[in-house]
Amino acid sequence: MTYIPKYQIEVRPLTPEEGGGYLAWVPDLPGCMSDGNTPIEAVANAQQAIIEWIEEANRLGEPIPEPMRVMTA
Repeated sequence: MTYIPKYQIEVRPLTPEEGGGYLAWVPDLPGCMSDGNTPIEAVANAQQAIIEWIEEANRLGEPIPEPMRVMTA
């Protein structure tokens, strides 16, 4: 199994105009974000997005940034 660094995930509520629910994004990985109906779902989806972001960066031969804001939990 591949080690996946623990990146900080930010979460904010989406307005009704934005579709509602919650947005989760990873500041250290440009464009890495997801959403969900609850904050927990948004974070879980963002964790999967991190894996996919790293896989795509590897496929393209792009560097993978080290986490600047490491999660401790």
